[in-house]
Amino acid sequence: MSAEMSPHRDPASGRAGLDPFIVATGDASPRDQRDLMERPFFSLAKAKRTTPIRYASGDVQVEVFAVPEHGMATIWDADVLIWAASQIVAARNHGLDTSPFLRFMPYQLLTATGRGTGIRAYELLKKALVRLQSTSIRTTIRHDRHWRRHQFSWISEWEQLTRHDGRVEGMELVLPDWFYRGVIDRTLVLAIDPAYFRLTGGLERWLYRVARKHAGHQSRGWRFDFAHLHEKSGSLVRPSDFALQIRRLVLRQPLPGYRLTRQLDGRREILHIRPAGSCGKAVNGICIPHAGPTCTSHAGQSELRTQGAQLNLWPESQNPARNLSNIKDSNCSRSAQAGENHSAPRTGHAPAKANDRWPPKKKSGGDQ
Repeated sequence: MSAEMSPHRDPASGRAGLDPFIVATGDASPRDQRDLMERPFFSLAKAKRTTPIRYASGDVQVEVFAVPEHGMATIWDADVLIWAASQIVAARNHGLDTSPFLRFMPYQLLTATGRGTGIRAYELLKKALVRLQSTSIRTTIRHDRHWRRHQFSWISEWEQLTRHDGRVEGMELVLPDWFYRGVIDRTLVLAIDPAYFRLTGGLERWLYRVARKHAGHQSRGWRFDFAHLHEKSGSLVRPSDFALQIRRLVLRQPLPGYRLTRQLDGRREILHIRPAGSCGKAVNGICIPHAGPTCTSHAGQSELRTQGAQLNLWPESQNPARNLSNIKDSNCSRSAQAGENHSAPRTGHAPAKANDRWPPKKKSGGDQ
């Protein structure tokens, strides 16, 4: 590393031939990538996980592998990807060129995601980047005619740039093409509530992303069988413990912008997720694994909400940016693939040391 960022790159580097996308301020309305919001791509626990994730539903397959030295990337580590997606979308909304090669100051990322800016926060960030780079993903999502499976890491490479006196000048990272293409396709990106970064539990973070992806702004919301949610989460906890954690979330109501209701359908437990302030009328269908497509809720398509690009990371209103979440995934839009909730609603470790995860763990409790 040197005092200057050299424009001459190693030909083997993922940055070779890429113009850097320089993040100027770091302020942007937070956005999330839809494919990452509903399937098990990350560990929900802060303790080191090395057990692979294997998930299959119809022609969708997801496999996630960790190296024992670092463990699997966690849902807190995914904040780096959310921040990167937010910067790319905001820049493109302003007509600026972007690329998978980002150059930025760590301070920008840390403050935007609600982290501290002390030495420990920088060290935890670097550990998160290591996990993101060392975690391997194989998936068939968004494959084309010729390629049935794509394999990548969340970060292809990263570097901390320092001066000769040790002062940090910035960071560079290269995003995988699979993720970058999913960000520049506006139909595959959703605005999320900035309060998401204040959620402390792994399960509640994952559940918020599921809620935002499926329930969106539909007044009648979405319903999930507990067993299906457990399968989709990739959690290592037992189904009975997972159900207990969901019941606790129903009591606490931690999800910004959404209300959770536990319902019973015979011996099955159902989680009904609906936007806060909605009418609360029940959805007639229930999402269960491997069910055939049905359409019984009569829910209309969600409103397309558009506005100018935001430069304030903490807007007063919730979900201020474009909402493209439910046009293709509304309750009655199209037939579902087996086991996936695309068209109609149908009816988890020993605690890590405090300095081993980002953010620090306050207490143990599986995916909480």
